[in-house]
Amino acid sequence: MDLNKIMNNLEKKHPGEVEYLQAVREVLESIEEVVNENPHFEAAGIIERIVEPDRVLTFKVPWVTDSGSVEVNLGYRVQFNNAIGPYKGGLRFHPSVNLSILKFLGFEQIFKNSLTTLPMGGGKGGSDFNPKGKSDKEIMRFCQAFMLELWKIIGPDTDVPAGDIGVGGKEIGYLYGMYKKLQREHTGVLTGKGLGWGGSLIRPEATGFGTVYFAKEMLATKNESFLGKKVAISGFGNVAWGATMKVTELGGKVVTISGPDGYVYDPDGISGDKIEYMLELRASNQDIVAPYAEVFPEATFFPGKHPWEVKVDVALPCATQNELNEEDAKNLINNGCMCVAEGANMPSTPEAVHLLQKSGVLFGPGKAVNAGGVATSGLEMTQNAEKLAWTREEVDAKLHQIMTSIHEACVKYGTKEDGSVDYVKGANVAGFLKVANAMIDLGIL
Repeated sequence: MDLNKIMNNLEKKHPGEVEYLQAVREVLESIEEVVNENPHFEAAGIIERIVEPDRVLTFKVPWVTDSGSVEVNLGYRVQFNNAIGPYKGGLRFHPSVNLSILKFLGFEQIFKNSLTTLPMGGGKGGSDFNPKGKSDKEIMRFCQAFMLELWKIIGPDTDVPAGDIGVGGKEIGYLYGMYKKLQREHTGVLTGKGLGWGGSLIRPEATGFGTVYFAKEMLATKNESFLGKKVAISGFGNVAWGATMKVTELGGKVVTISGPDGYVYDPDGISGDKIEYMLELRASNQDIVAPYAEVFPEATFFPGKHPWEVKVDVALPCATQNELNEEDAKNLINNGCMCVAEGANMPSTPEAVHLLQKSGVLFGPGKAVNAGGVATSGLEMTQNAEKLAWTREEVDAKLHQIMTSIHEACVKYGTKEDGSVDYVKGANVAGFLKVANAMIDLGIL
């Protein structure tokens, strides 16, 4: 495989799509050896086929505000690869959404979904619509207008969207309501649904729970656990909330959360009522964490900064892409951090990843670490197909087992001669081989 040639061709065809190109390079660098060892992959053009989405739908979404004015946003659905199952991946509503970000997320989703062992392909979608500051009626009108285009290309055995940043239970409800009306079916076409109409228990917490389960397995390779460990978490949404709950349950102390405005440091730990307050922060529609330090005066707010300067044992970046840079990695290393596990999608820059790995810090990439969310979405799909509902304990046990299996796959394909584990390589190789072999079996399509 000629990596530079492939990347040069992609850069010519997709100029300026930096997030997408970054994600592709990171995967191809780590699977280069296994591709070269399997010439039938090159003969079937697997790499050239897997780095390009099957199709991309782009559409305008006109909607009416409460004041009567007409707004127009862009909508997208990237159907990347369905070799092992229907396209599966969230919808993101955020002003930063563009095609590059969605292609990066969709590409990552291929391997993440493959790692879960569930039959799900990779996809992603969303809009540059910002639900912050919008009324419920405005959000409803936007979601209905968005689904008027999306419903034509999705279905329970075709493409199953879910939530992501800016798309929670409320938005999923409005989207599903319009889909059901248009399709005249009550099917499991969206995940993250309400518990009363097909949703799964622990789905909101699942990505955070899975992140901690994976980090727990990483720590165990060094005969360590979360007990007594100080943990830095970024973000304050569903992932950070779920991770904070599970870390606390396992005996760790979460000392930070963050938002676009900065981060909060709470030396006493974020537990009990403080975890519940994270839900109030998220529901406030302000997208800031500063009020935490006003409600809990033992905490300190640091405006415009990231939490990676705090001395902790474990760091869980759970906010957004490229939030942890090389300087942040140096701070974590110098402060004795032993483990970094990505609860968000690609939150660490390539320079940060390289430095953390070189320094011997346990580093878990997002496609493996945060696969708990989509894994539980897959469990929701199964419950919908069987017309039943599992208990909270049943779903949590299945999630825990899936995350343990993902860790085992990473160790299998990522263990180096010195016994250390390159989790990036392990995750990419394990995810790639399943999809590539399926593509070989299915022929040139």
